[in-house]
Amino acid sequence: MSNTPVIAAVDGSEHSLRALEWARKEAVRHDSGLLVAHVLPDHAQLYAGRRASLHDASEPAEFADPVRDWVGSLLGAGGSGLPEGVTYEALEGSVPEALRVIGSQARMLVMGSRGRGGFASLLLGSSSRAVASTAACPVVVVPHAERGAAADLDADAEQSAGRVVVGLHAAETPDDVLTFAFTEAAVRGTTVQVVSAYAIPPSPTLVIDSPFAVIPPEGLADEGDGVPAEREMLRSQTERLAPLRERFPDVPVEQAAVPGDPAGRLVMASRAAALVVVGRHHPRRTAMSLAIGSVAHAVLHHAHGPVAVVPTLKDDV
Repeated sequence: MSNTPVIAAVDGSEHSLRALEWARKEAVRHDSGLLVAHVLPDHAQLYAGRRASLHDASEPAEFADPVRDWVGSLLGAGGSGLPEGVTYEALEGSVPEALRVIGSQARMLVMGSRGRGGFASLLLGSSSRAVASTAACPVVVVPHAERGAAADLDADAEQSAGRVVVGLHAAETPDDVLTFAFTEAAVRGTTVQVVSAYAIPPSPTLVIDSPFAVIPPEGLADEGDGVPAEREMLRSQTERLAPLRERFPDVPVEQAAVPGDPAGRLVMASRAAALVVVGRHHPRRTAMSLAIGSVAHAVLHHAHGPVAVVPTLKDDV
């Protein structure tokens, strides 16, 4: 069993239950341990601080943590016991910082898109966004049930069913992102679908109602420009993917070059994909910024399935 654990961040909510289930399966795939982390609520942290400051031995040594019992019952151990290979840790501090610290040595950190008490109208909670922006390990955000894959999938989504889909900018996407995607496809025995986008100037009469719309070929100012651009993108993809094909010879690869912005195609593919993988880019990042790249941001907010945001060794976290 690997010493690098998969971490599931839980808070007792339905959203974190979905993340826990996903993380447990992921730990089995990688033959690694599962660490279940719960950042204690403010009142529990205040209790612990008060007891420590007063040295009051009459108070219980620990604040009751019902989430631990909840995790034990869900994982089939009964009561607060945990199955072999599963550990539990209660954390103090802010959610983003506590998870950032514990995730520094993790294979990946899995969390729900919203936590307990999150507004129903929000697709991505502030904690999920902050952790995905700062963690040193890959962060997988599992969406809540309302954003689960739709039954009436279109043809493009059906084609990506069960695949690991990765967004690739040939000149900017780090190797860490591709390695993560190929590794995930390998442990699942599935295909990697590589999606890249190329810029095409739209016709003056073309109206795009959505920031994630994909410009169709008939909407191009010069239809003839589309073919060379697509060929160049596929050539760049092939060049970048060559070392990965050698490292993962048993992983089938599908390449796709699409006009317009890549976020819309990645969101579309997320309806049926096993996992969508994006790199974490920090354009114009400041020391206090929690911003992530525009594609990662859009996919996290709109995806219908799990999304992995992968940092690189060069990320300043």
